[in-house]
Amino acid sequence: MITTKLKSLILLAPLALLLTGSALSVAPASFDLHSPDNRVEVRIRTIHQITYDVLLKGRALLLDCPLSLDIDHKKLGPDGRVVSAKTRSYDQMIEPPVHQKFAKIRENYNEVRLEMEGGYAITFRAYNEGAAYRFETSLPSPQVKVYGEEVRFNFTADSIVFYPQEDTMFSHNERKYLPQHLSEIIPAYIATMPAVVDVGQGAKLAIAESDLEDYPSMWLKGTTGTALAGTFPPYPLKETLEGDRNFRVTEAADYTAATSGTRTYPWRLVGIAERDADLITNQLVWLLAKPSQLQDTSWIKPGKVAWDWWNYNNLYGVDFHAGVNTETYKYYIDFASKYGLQYIIIDEGWYKLGNVLDVVPEINIEEIANYGKEKNVGVILWVVWKSLDDQLIPALDQYAKWGIKGVKVDFMQRDDQLLINYYHKVCRETAKRHMLVDFHGGQKQITMTRTWPNMISGEGVRGMEWSKWSADAEPKHNVTLPFTRMFLGPMDYTPGAMRNATKTSFAPIFQQAMALGTRCHQLAMYVVFESPLQMLADSPSNYMREPEAMEFLGPIPSVWDDTRALDGKISEYIVVARRNGNDWYVGAMSDWTARDLDLDFSFLPDGNFSVDAYQDGTNADRQASDYKLVKLQVNKTTRLKIHLAPGGGWAAHLRPQ
Repeated sequence: MITTKLKSLILLAPLALLLTGSALSVAPASFDLHSPDNRVEVRIRTIHQITYDVLLKGRALLLDCPLSLDIDHKKLGPDGRVVSAKTRSYDQMIEPPVHQKFAKIRENYNEVRLEMEGGYAITFRAYNEGAAYRFETSLPSPQVKVYGEEVRFNFTADSIVFYPQEDTMFSHNERKYLPQHLSEIIPAYIATMPAVVDVGQGAKLAIAESDLEDYPSMWLKGTTGTALAGTFPPYPLKETLEGDRNFRVTEAADYTAATSGTRTYPWRLVGIAERDADLITNQLVWLLAKPSQLQDTSWIKPGKVAWDWWNYNNLYGVDFHAGVNTETYKYYIDFASKYGLQYIIIDEGWYKLGNVLDVVPEINIEEIANYGKEKNVGVILWVVWKSLDDQLIPALDQYAKWGIKGVKVDFMQRDDQLLINYYHKVCRETAKRHMLVDFHGGQKQITMTRTWPNMISGEGVRGMEWSKWSADAEPKHNVTLPFTRMFLGPMDYTPGAMRNATKTSFAPIFQQAMALGTRCHQLAMYVVFESPLQMLADSPSNYMREPEAMEFLGPIPSVWDDTRALDGKISEYIVVARRNGNDWYVGAMSDWTARDLDLDFSFLPDGNFSVDAYQDGTNADRQASDYKLVKLQVNKTTRLKIHLAPGGGWAAHLRPQ
């Protein structure tokens, strides 16, 4: 329900008004907003300064959080007067074009929109999944400058926060989510999102944003207290290109955005989960994004990809010299075709850096694309973002003539207003040519997958590529990501290592990469980690030597009709079940602690299922590639104990009998 309060008077809005929308005839000083299930409550006050609280089952998580917007040196929010308050309830089922977690998603919230004197409004929403607010302006000036936005999250205790701290806003956003107390974070310590806060009693709160367009992304900073505050990259005035890819801002304005005077601003949101595992199925970022801008999405084909860069094109047992050449990529296509993979990626090296139309002589893109078409395998091309931007229309036109199915755009490392607009531009132009986009070298585009369904996946994650030069992509980090980074949306971690290592046997070797954790830890990533464009990062030659593992990796889908987060604890372990069609898959991953888990199959429908289960071998703690394939039968009454080695995993494919 939605209620409003004026001093001691409590007005209860009738349900009929909530369903159709209503405007209150008085302008109260405070408002109460409840989620449809009444668990989440937002209390809003408008005297002197607009502030809000967020409560979960009556327990305050955030208190007295202020908000304001500085447009042309006039602050909207302080001393604002409410002209009217319109309430609304919304409930409908949505079928997303790309099934990241579910075939259908329920969008259900209660809302109050405060019309303020001075040509602006603030809308608050309460979902079962959390809470959000946004500004909206209707100002006489067609163009305005935003000099600042006040965003502050005041927590009620000095809680632990998993904080992806950054050194600078020029970043790939590939950080570790390390726990620390809020009071330990000084204002100089900035971070991307989400920051996930342990608010006690098993609950977690994730800070993020959504519907980001023509505006810089929000970052977080510390306050040396029990709060986190928003901060924003300034508007670029001058930029300098270093090499072909590092396009740095060398002079910035004293404002953050130059934008339209009439517009909505991004949502500021907090996702709320009563148990860690519920963060996996929380769809708040996706729900608050602008609906799809594409009329026809039938051409968008998710899938799995044979990827060259991580394995350094280390093919063997072939009669040609492997490398960035036509023969190598035809071999990748043969491999993809054999195992039903939908795509290959041709990564760095296919064009002369700085010119995305100047193909190196060793490779014939059109010949490769035509060969892929014969084998029903699409080709995706890697490009540096700035080089693509300089040649965007002629390059995309040429790629379309070649029959290219998508682009992997890399090295943005910025999310100021100009780069946010770039994301939208690339998604729009590629969609016109029926191409997918996989953005690397940044993170904030991930919040746009509802708006641009062809933006099929993205990075902004410390993924498996880090194992080529460090030990950072390790199991504890891997079981932190589903509760943190993956809250934003798809995550192109690029799993699939067949060279598996323990702590003592691992070495970061750029040209002969391996990955920390067991073979089953890697297999489970294909269930746990969401990416509608999911990579097989190792060499086709290595996969060919592992036919039993390919019995799992070949058929596993990259999109899902249903997701059940069965169990998990951030940074310790996770168990997820997902369904595609009538088949179910289960993935479990552990940190460096060996553990036994009890699997409850009550999520299954009636009937028996045959199971191919990949479990850590007896000696997986010594030889990380050791695993055993076990075949069994289960039904919804089955309870199964599984054992995970240190850095281990468990992966299963369930087929109805």
